[in-house]
Amino acid sequence: MSGHSSYVPSNGIMRWLDARLPLPRMVYDSFVAYPVPRNLNYAYTFGGILAIFLTIQILTGIVLAMHYAAASSLAFESVEKIMRDVNWGWLLRYMHANGASFFFVAVYLHIARGLYYGSYKAPREVLWILGVVIFLLMMATAFMGYVLPWGQMSFWGATVITGFFTAFPLIGEPIQTLLLGGFSVDNPTLNRFFSLHYLLPFMIAGVVILHVWALHVTGQTNPTGVEVKSSKDTVPFTPHATVKDGLAMIVFLAVFAYFVFYLPNYLGHPDNYIEANPLATPSHIVPEWYFLPFYAMLRAITFNIGPIDSKLGGVLVMFGSIIILFFLPWLDTSRVRSTAFRPLYKVFFWIFVADCIFLGWLGAKPAEGIYPTLALLGTIYYFAHFLIVLPVLGLVETPKKLPNSITEAVLGKQKSESGAGSPAGAAASPETKG
Repeated sequence: MSGHSSYVPSNGIMRWLDARLPLPRMVYDSFVAYPVPRNLNYAYTFGGILAIFLTIQILTGIVLAMHYAAASSLAFESVEKIMRDVNWGWLLRYMHANGASFFFVAVYLHIARGLYYGSYKAPREVLWILGVVIFLLMMATAFMGYVLPWGQMSFWGATVITGFFTAFPLIGEPIQTLLLGGFSVDNPTLNRFFSLHYLLPFMIAGVVILHVWALHVTGQTNPTGVEVKSSKDTVPFTPHATVKDGLAMIVFLAVFAYFVFYLPNYLGHPDNYIEANPLATPSHIVPEWYFLPFYAMLRAITFNIGPIDSKLGGVLVMFGSIIILFFLPWLDTSRVRSTAFRPLYKVFFWIFVADCIFLGWLGAKPAEGIYPTLALLGTIYYFAHFLIVLPVLGLVETPKKLPNSITEAVLGKQKSESGAGSPAGAAASPETKG
């Protein structure tokens, strides 16, 4: 996708800079003249949205860190001081807290698009793996950030999650002690989590650069899954993709602004407005909503599996649900990239989406009654999707006929739309026969 640069410096200063540090040339080649498939839809705009929210999180986080006190006796009060006494502190705090939720909304939609259109398939395996690494770093950053307000749910969430490491024989307790800085969640824990929460976003930014680099090496996928075959299949990134990305960003930011100004605490937990108390355990400890599917899988294992006790089994299942994503490019045996041409797999894809939402709902429920059983069933299907459905369907499914090129697919769609309801128009469209 990357070819000879068409950048021409506009004046003497730019020519001087281009000969010594060709940063303007890199920006032009990457975000102006960069060729993208001409049939990209709005599902491909979440990468830009994620870049915007990463920037929001880093900038608001830096300012909040200037006023936050990473001490167990001062943390809760410092957050309240930010909300009440710091100029625009309430806005920065609400933007940062809700920004984390919207960051995960965008990343889950981004992952779903990748799964639907097969963006993980060769030659984009490294691109996908880097994306999963970003997802893991996001989860670690969000968990540590959730502890910093030092409310009841923050304290007990940290206590429960760090306690899971003790399930690992031999190495579990040393890892837990290293994370906690002692034998319980206290001031050293808060200092460690604050330091890591401040550091990890910059690591995420570094991996994002590698992710974008890998994308520019292999090129963008598209809804048909057909690779670019000629210059007719592509259009310049600007204005075609930037206008579409810009509109999607405005809509997403408008919804984000609605939550910040009108529902700032809707996605949080009310117990986190109670200062942490080691002597008062909340009746129902739950993580943030974006961790709930994994929390449900963790609690789904209520029985021993041979020599593996239930606690270790739950931890292995939870980590395994993310690790399995690294192997996705090799688990999918279908030669067809896009689900749009796989009618049978399309059904299983939406079942998988429903299963993930179902697990999220179960993660918010108490671990009693029928809920653990339902969580176990949901967990079994989650892993079956990757280990059984994907490998088997790729061998037995008969996909629809693929277009010969992206241009043919676009022109065929245009003919189909212009001739809708007309027998002649339907006969002229190659996709109506597909």
